[in-house]
Amino acid sequence: MRAHEGDVLRFTGRTVGTPEHRATVVEVLGPNGEPPYRVRYDDGHETEVFPGAGCVIEPRPARDVSPGGRP
Repeated sequence: MRAHEGDVLRFTGRTVGTPEHRATVVEVLGPNGEPPYRVRYDDGHETEVFPGAGCVIEPRPARDVSPGGRP
C-alpha cells in the first residue's frame, strides 16, 4: 500500500452494521509512500495509522490546470 499527502483512506466496517469511515493523509511517515500515515478524520481528530486489509486508498483529486498554467 502506497499513499501520498492528500489521498483519502476509506476504512470499511469489519462487522455488519459498522459504518465506513474516511481520513485524509496529512503526512506519510514511511519510506516510498508506505505506512504509517498521519491522518485527519472529518471531525478534526488526527492519529497515526497502519492501514489493514479493509482499507482502500482514494487518490487525491488531480488539479485542473489550464494551458496558461492557472488552475
